[in-house]
Amino acid sequence: MIFRENTKGDLKSLERIYPAAFPDEDLLPVVRSLLTGSVDVLSLVAEDNGKVVGHVAFTICSVGDVSVGLLAPLCVDPAQHKQGIGSALVREGFKGLQERAIDKVLVLGDPAYYGRFGFAPERTIRAPYPMPEEWADAWQSVSLGTGSERIEGPLIVPDVWQDPSLWG
Repeated sequence: MIFRENTKGDLKSLERIYPAAFPDEDLLPVVRSLLTGSVDVLSLVAEDNGKVVGHVAFTICSVGDVSVGLLAPLCVDPAQHKQGIGSALVREGFKGLQERAIDKVLVLGDPAYYGRFGFAPERTIRAPYPMPEEWADAWQSVSLGTGSERIEGPLIVPDVWQDPSLWG
């Protein structure tokens, strides 16, 4: 298994994987924008024997004047589930963010899944749009250990994340 930054040539594979992994969500517009636009993003793929089998993106956002990473989306080919590929992609992404001196990562996702990486409910950084109350613990953050300042305020996201439907 190889983990590497994605290339434009990977988009066709990702257009196959995302609908298979998320049949009830159309994440392709977000994926395409992240990979082909001018968004500052750390985008990694997992490649197995020359075939792309997973992807993760960390969009660089801000809270005030502090840069943070927004983990989304994360996807693994359903035929490759339960092999640790998603976990490996997240950990590789953390390394890449640390190299860029980014300490805080945020995610809107399943606490049972993301808790394994140290994510915990986030109460001081506000998501760009209101979310249902039952999702309060799904808005999470983790510190990568490179900074010590407390960050508070609204998360400022690039245009690709300005769609309120992505937050609720």
